[in-house]
Amino acid sequence: MISGLRIALISKYNAAQSLLVVLQTSDPAPTVLYSTTESYDNLLPVGQDERWDIFKSFHTDLEDSFPLIYSNLESTTVNTYDLVFHWQGSNDSLKPLLLTAHQDVVPVDWSNEDRWIHRPYSGHYDGTWIWGRGNHTVIVSLTYYYRITVNSLLGAGFNPQRTIVLAFGFDEEASGTEGAGQLAVYLEGRYGMNAFAMILDEGEGYTENVKQGAIFALPGVSEKGYFDASIKVSTPGGHSSVLPDHTSIGLLSLLIVSLESNPHLPRLTRNGTAFAAAQCAVAHAPEGKFPPVMKTLARRAMNPHDEIALKKFGDVLFEAVPFFSVLSRTTQAVDLISGGVKVNALPERAEALVNHRIADSTSEIKNHITDLVLFFGAQHNLSIHGFGVDVRHGSEIGKIVLSEAFYSALEPSPLTPIANNHMYDVLSGTIKATLQSSSRYEAANVVLTPSLGLDTRFCWNLTENIFRYSHRGDRNAVYSGVHTTNEAIRGESFIEDIRFFTRYTQFR
Repeated sequence: MISGLRIALISKYNAAQSLLVVLQTSDPAPTVLYSTTESYDNLLPVGQDERWDIFKSFHTDLEDSFPLIYSNLESTTVNTYDLVFHWQGSNDSLKPLLLTAHQDVVPVDWSNEDRWIHRPYSGHYDGTWIWGRGNHTVIVSLTYYYRITVNSLLGAGFNPQRTIVLAFGFDEEASGTEGAGQLAVYLEGRYGMNAFAMILDEGEGYTENVKQGAIFALPGVSEKGYFDASIKVSTPGGHSSVLPDHTSIGLLSLLIVSLESNPHLPRLTRNGTAFAAAQCAVAHAPEGKFPPVMKTLARRAMNPHDEIALKKFGDVLFEAVPFFSVLSRTTQAVDLISGGVKVNALPERAEALVNHRIADSTSEIKNHITDLVLFFGAQHNLSIHGFGVDVRHGSEIGKIVLSEAFYSALEPSPLTPIANNHMYDVLSGTIKATLQSSSRYEAANVVLTPSLGLDTRFCWNLTENIFRYSHRGDRNAVYSGVHTTNEAIRGESFIEDIRFFTRYTQFR
């Protein structure tokens, strides 16, 4: 029984302390938890960068704070700072459950510190909100899941039938290669391919509770692919007083305009996550959300032989709710640009990096960019080297080089099955039971709507049942969002997390 909520902070380090959140239960007063676990894009591998060392202190804090966990669960570390806990079940014939999260948080922009209502790592609880960076990640997963769920269940003498494995990386907010990438290798080596019944990782939660309306829970059942494209334009240098029609920066700017003027088009497919989500949304949406013809089109689009209905359904859907257009297409965003060294010197090089979230394939991305650049190159008589191949020989005026940046290419994920899938039913039932038994909601109607998630790419060999879901909901649960100034979460929302995990852990 939860007897109260206590928030505490110990300022041990001069650097920013991680959010400290401790729930007090009926057992003796909890010890406190503190650490700095920020991730940075320029971190070197473990052993080559002292900024990783803070995780050593963090792990000591965890062990001191949760001795019951460490004395009852088998614990190990991977790549020094990954954490793995093995809670042995009584029935070895059941595949284990894998719960994953991460220990790191994004850095705070200290130039905005004065805009925070409470200091970014204060962990302050004002009776309603818990303030601080990272309150949505492993501090929640470890402190709340361990302290309340695991501690309480162990204290009550509960032993799971199904083995439970908890795995926590430490660089999810960066690349994930040092953390989750190494964890996946370890887990596959110890347990084998397709060894887990299912994986639960963080993801979307549930929508606002509207009176006499449905609550939509949004577990991620697939992920888009990923590709960062580099576009480099090279031209001769010289004094800026004697210039060509376009500098390399000018040419790159025109090319970016061409790229943004030719986005990838949305395409609704029956075996895609967006189609399943649309069917749920149309079937359970409140009156007036969609045009009257939508339900008829949705029903007709289910027919595998009616391509006209599928096309019409997609067209009306994308116009009514543009978000479905985003779900159904590859997105491209020009996020970084560089070029030039001096104000009176012609730039010899200009580069743009374009981020893609892929609905189709990486080859489709390459073909799309190459086709656009070929047309552009012909207009301006430029040579083009596209993804390892010389595709056009122009004059000596300039050259465009297309390449993959950061070894980033990733095809779209496998799709977690939904129909006739016991594991999906377990997750659905747990979400519904938790919401419908909560005094916070009028949750007679809870609808599970498949959605897209992120960040499980290293785990695809471990099971076909990967769900990205955080039991966090309505717009009143968070103060201003995550990864931003004044990050805070409502204390009652943490309680809902605990209720969800307690139910989820006990499934057979």
